Amino acid sequence: MNKNYQIDGISCGGCIEGVKKSLGKHPNIGKIEVSMAPKGATIITMNEDVSVDELQKQLDELNGYTITEIN
Repeated sequence: MNKNYQIDGISCGGCIEGVKKSLGKHPNIGKIEVSMAPKGATIITMNEDVSVDELQKQLDELNGYTITEIN
């Protein structure tokens, strides 16, 4: 299942790699695509549904990023 998100706080390629690495640690996340245009637009492919709160907890280890779901 694919879900669309906005991740605020992304400003460079290093940010994208850090976010992908952090979110990729979750066992139910398969693939992560983060864009710079538009900045922070993200598509996450999940094996099982993962809540926004769980995703935010993963990102909290990096500091400075906020994720919201886009419908």
